[in-house]
Amino acid sequence: MSDRKTILVIGATGAQGGSVARHLLSGGELAVKCLTRNPRSDKAVTLAQAGAQVVQGDLDNAQQLQVALRGCYGVFGVTNFWEHFGKEYQQGKNLIDAVKTAGVSHFVFSSLPSAVKISAGKLPVPHFDIKAELEEYARNLGLGATFVHVAFYFENFLSFFPLQKQADGSWTFGFPQGDTALSGVAVDDVGGVVAAVFDRRAEFKDKLVGIVGEDSPLAGYAETMTRVLGKRVVYNHIPRETYAALGFPGAEELANMFEFNRLHIPSRQGDVAASRALYPAMQSFEIWLQANKGLFEQKARASQA
Repeated sequence: MSDRKTILVIGATGAQGGSVARHLLSGGELAVKCLTRNPRSDKAVTLAQAGAQVVQGDLDNAQQLQVALRGCYGVFGVTNFWEHFGKEYQQGKNLIDAVKTAGVSHFVFSSLPSAVKISAGKLPVPHFDIKAELEEYARNLGLGATFVHVAFYFENFLSFFPLQKQADGSWTFGFPQGDTALSGVAVDDVGGVVAAVFDRRAEFKDKLVGIVGEDSPLAGYAETMTRVLGKRVVYNHIPRETYAALGFPGAEELANMFEFNRLHIPSRQGDVAASRALYPAMQSFEIWLQANKGLFEQKARASQA
């Protein structure tokens, strides 16, 4: 690995980090090091078989981070609110401080906008707001980093927001997005954009890159599902207050997130164009859905079993 620049990927066994690691490995021009708490996990073993150097460590351990960063030209960093909740800020700070100490040339950090600031305190969304605080902290250190804001995963329609069958035979999904376009992306395409950013450090120093594959009203997503899946799919707008009162863990936070999108993120068409310029294979929702049609059919069968 010594004759190539090395990129350390944080979260390489997760969604974003895994996508980044796969794309960097497939390019073959950069050496890839992956930090994971469990190097023996199936995902870590798969990365090692693909050519990555897998090292043990986590964001709670500053010493392990310093060891992992030795000799690295670049770092892709992502933190996980939904796994660590309030610990996310300290873990992100540990990473940013380690990057600063190691003198890393190119740091790419996955962040999000501050919903609480933009909404003047009305719509706190901790999994946005903590990442925004970390982005601000990194900018203040003068790292010359690149920040990426990744859109709603298309894969969420298979996991967190699956289609629900109705009495009339139609299928529906709903949340408080209203008629405002929702930006979405296939998880695997995140790595394609990030790999291109690592190739162009000077251009993206201190810059923000929005990673978006589709920016359409949810009625449009429903129409695409109807056409591709061959079943009537309808989007149901659920008011913020109603969604927040559903009572499942994170209901209020997600209600605030969609309401924030509805009120403050009217369009990300510019990010769609920029993402496709960086990674021409970027998938639209329809292309992604066609490739994953079988998974939707499996979910539908399982829900009726």
